[in-house]
Amino acid sequence: MAAVIRIDAAWLATAPLDMRAGTDTALARVVAVFGAAHPHTAYLFANKRANRIKILVHDGIGIWLAARRLHQGKFIWPSADSANCGLERAQLDALVLGLPWQRMGEAGIITLV
Repeated sequence: MAAVIRIDAAWLATAPLDMRAGTDTALARVVAVFGAAHPHTAYLFANKRANRIKILVHDGIGIWLAARRLHQGKFIWPSADSANCGLERAQLDALVLGLPWQRMGEAGIITLV
């Protein structure tokens, strides 16, 4: 099955975003934080409590803005004073589900016993 939205890269912003932000406000934040909105790139933001996220994706033609809310618990999110970070696809998939994304992909490889 073909994906509706192609995502080649994902970036996580550590500073919280007001979840009332619409597409234009979220896009302005992406440009302010990351310098530009690149095609096929997902930009993730959380609210202060980290129980809601918004994901903005530029698909090369237009902008997609998706929101997700957890009914229990919160997303695992770096502190606001941390640097913004890139995510691997496995990390993005885990984060959206509310799983510990820091242990996924290359970061989960055990190299020393």
